[in-house]
Amino acid sequence: MLSALAGTLFWTAALGWPAVLAATGIWPRALLPWVLVPPAVALAAGGLSVLLAPRRVRALGYAERGEDLLVRRGLLYQRVTVIPYGRMQYVDVSVSPLQRAFGLATVKLHTAAVGAHAEIPGVAHAEASRLRERLTARGEALLAGL
Repeated sequence: MLSALAGTLFWTAALGWPAVLAATGIWPRALLPWVLVPPAVALAAGGLSVLLAPRRVRALGYAERGEDLLVRRGLLYQRVTVIPYGRMQYVDVSVSPLQRAFGLATVKLHTAAVGAHAEIPGVAHAEASRLRERLTARGEALLAGL
């Protein structure tokens, strides 16, 4: 939600500076109705994004199964990715400054196939480290059997 809110504020400010110039008289006031449209659209789109954020979070999920990892995501376009443990090349844990402030991380799974990678955002940092270690161990165990 904070990421969507920050993006909304950024785009509203970036598109709203002509409205400030028109309102203060630096630009002709006749332009004011026209220059209010872009920031209003950005504010409406951002508000919708903020409202949908909890539903997008509930649409995320993963399940560790015996031979593979199942990753689910998507609200409107739902996507389920199944990654066999033996096909994983490496597991990456990344943390943005905003995630660090809330103790979260993103787990990224990479395979040799071009379109067969997945990421699990918003995982607690301790859980992300545990998941990285467990997935790496399972991948090495199943890869050794090939």
